[in-house]
Amino acid sequence: MAESTDVLSPETVHGKFKEHGISHIVWLPDSETNFLFTLLDTDPDLNMVGVGREGNACAIASGLSAGGATPVILIQNTGLMESGDSIRGWLKSLEIPVVLVVGYRGYTRHGVNKDTAADFTEPFLNAFQIKYYLVESDKDADRISVAFEESKKINGPVVVLVADEFHGFNR
Repeated sequence: MAESTDVLSPETVHGKFKEHGISHIVWLPDSETNFLFTLLDTDPDLNMVGVGREGNACAIASGLSAGGATPVILIQNTGLMESGDSIRGWLKSLEIPVVLVVGYRGYTRHGVNKDTAADFTEPFLNAFQIKYYLVESDKDADRISVAFEESKKINGPVVVLVADEFHGFNR
């Protein structure tokens, strides 16, 4: 675990994934999550499944879940919005308990967002009736566990919004 509570460290996220028995990381590679990817990729117990489009992550996670695996989806908020129909058709309709860890691109925590992607993220989640938890630093990391528990309880998707574009992952 990182010593600073001002950032969300890759080690903290990795620990939460291990704690909840995650077997597969379904994700769209991007520069924001490079340090998290580097850490997760060294774990022989985790299978990294890259996708070409975020919407495909929903179908892949659904199949993995149906086969007995425990996936998590790791994407950015722009991809979350691109995935709307896949979230509806795969995750919600089929009642797939999965957590989506979503980079909150453009969010600044000061109310002046740098990107309209941040402006639309929470309204999108509310429109799709998807519960979400904001995680800004290691001190908020217990919300990741809450999201995993909620996902199992409702048999559906729950989002963890990682604020400030994974700032802790870019060391």
